[in-house]
Amino acid sequence: MSEQKKILKALAGETQDVPPIWMMRQAGRYLPEYRATRAQAGDFLSLCYNPELAAEVTLQPIRRYGFDAAILFADILLIPQALGADLWFVTGEGPRLSTITTQGDFDKLGPVSDIHETLNPIYETVKILSRELPQETTLIGFAGAPWTVATYMIAGRGTPDQGPAHALRQENTALFEALLDRITAATIEYLSAQIEVGAEVVKIFDSWAGSLKGEAFRKYALEPCRVITAALKDRHPGIPVIGFPREAGEAYVGFAKETGIDCLALDNSVAPDWAAANLQVDGCVQGNLASRHMVTGGQELVDETRKIVKAFSKGPHIFNLGHGITPDADPDNVQRMIDTVREG
Repeated sequence: MSEQKKILKALAGETQDVPPIWMMRQAGRYLPEYRATRAQAGDFLSLCYNPELAAEVTLQPIRRYGFDAAILFADILLIPQALGADLWFVTGEGPRLSTITTQGDFDKLGPVSDIHETLNPIYETVKILSRELPQETTLIGFAGAPWTVATYMIAGRGTPDQGPAHALRQENTALFEALLDRITAATIEYLSAQIEVGAEVVKIFDSWAGSLKGEAFRKYALEPCRVITAALKDRHPGIPVIGFPREAGEAYVGFAKETGIDCLALDNSVAPDWAAANLQVDGCVQGNLASRHMVTGGQELVDETRKIVKAFSKGPHIFNLGHGITPDADPDNVQRMIDTVREG
């Protein structure tokens, strides 16, 4: 059956009359059924670590919309927690972590071999999903890219410009690179474990890649993605990998070839026609409708959706947003987007 899955066909380089579709953060706060399950769990981390409830929220958008893929419900900051960092979420503000800014902080982190003890509930969620998803629905596992995860570990929270991480990489390059190496190794183990229990595709989210420029982008965004992809494909021949170096701009060019990923996910800062000419020539692309259309809806949503489908129609394409759907999105707009993609 897996050979018939639309997502896997696109990832294998097949051009389809109607592109497969899923949506970043498709399980989330814009859905009333998610909010009800989140309340049942008690808090965000409790939801992540409850396999039955995490599987339930992963399945909710599949039941409601019939997306071609489900993405595991988890969080990119579970890796730091599994390595020994303190992690908590502040309501209305987001994640907080204990910081890694000195050698002493780094030395407190645990070995990569110990991460599975913390992450086993996530693997249980994958097992449940691999049993319960419709046969035609692809299961996507994921992790944060090392640079993006490091920005949170160094600052202890999200920052507008990733300033603390940039400062550490310039002032104590050895420490910064040691941290990136530890995250890279942990990410390989984490994604490999997801694949072993049922993930059919994995995605590497580098949400803050765009703040790296020039050689720094190559060293700290492109190279870790290449290392992770190569290791996963060595262990799991044929496993497709999606990479998302968000806001890479011109640095998107050649990224897929140099890293070995099977699909390049695009944010909405790049024009579809440009991306088709410069990026899709290397293989499958994913994206890239602006998330705001899920809030505003209307004819503009329909027009922009059609524009993207048309631009990428001559090559392998997975329709998606350019970033995650926001909590203020209207669920009816999601349905309208899907209908527009599928009905042409």
